Amino acid sequence: MTSLPKQAPAKRLGLVIDLDTCVGCHACAVSCKEWNTTGYHAPLPDADPYGKDVDGVWLNRVHGYETGAEGNGRTVYFPRSCLHCEEAPCVTVCPTGASYKRTEDGIVLVDEDICIGCKLCSWACPYGAREFDSDGGVMKKCTLCIDRIYNENLEEVDRQPACVNACPAKARHFGDFNDPHSKVSELTAARGGVELLPEMGLKPTNRYLPPRPSAKVGDGASLKDAAAGAGGFLGWIDRALSR
Repeated sequence: MTSLPKQAPAKRLGLVIDLDTCVGCHACAVSCKEWNTTGYHAPLPDADPYGKDVDGVWLNRVHGYETGAEGNGRTVYFPRSCLHCEEAPCVTVCPTGASYKRTEDGIVLVDEDICIGCKLCSWACPYGAREFDSDGGVMKKCTLCIDRIYNENLEEVDRQPACVNACPAKARHFGDFNDPHSKVSELTAARGGVELLPEMGLKPTNRYLPPRPSAKVGDGASLKDAAAGAGGFLGWIDRALSR
């Protein structure tokens, strides 16, 4: 099996996703598909795209959920991709070393040249963030667009993941969580950014900003109250991921 790096990465690159402003437009998923179909992870194949059994490889997916009681509900859109966990189980179960975590920035990648498509990584990931390319017989996943963020041929403003560049609602933010003054660190601190399934101890890098409660939700409940407990936001996410 594959080992995780013993030393902490110099950078901890990841995303903050604001569930309060995400409108479920799927621009992040589409831009990710477009960029990666011709880039680092090319191709991202589709099966029967215009038929009744459409399927394919998407490194970003967006799910919509209805929450709240009748007359006091809301729709929450939940974008899902790799969280680049510090204790990544997809890496430690890999029998060939194809799944690995970079020491320089904490990004988890797949070396498709030695991936055998055994799917152990997808079974180990509790977030459903792995995609199997049946055409190539290999696993694929979000790379945080390493071919963009380090590309000096791009303008500095464009050196961020395609999904972040494409988001019209500015619900997605990219940066270094090891830098306390980065935008992602400041947003996480200010808005109470949460990690998914913290009880599993995987220490995912990405954070989600909970939806702000409306005037009716919780009869004026605070954001902290809305996020806590089995009936709150974290409980809702746990149930959604367990489906």
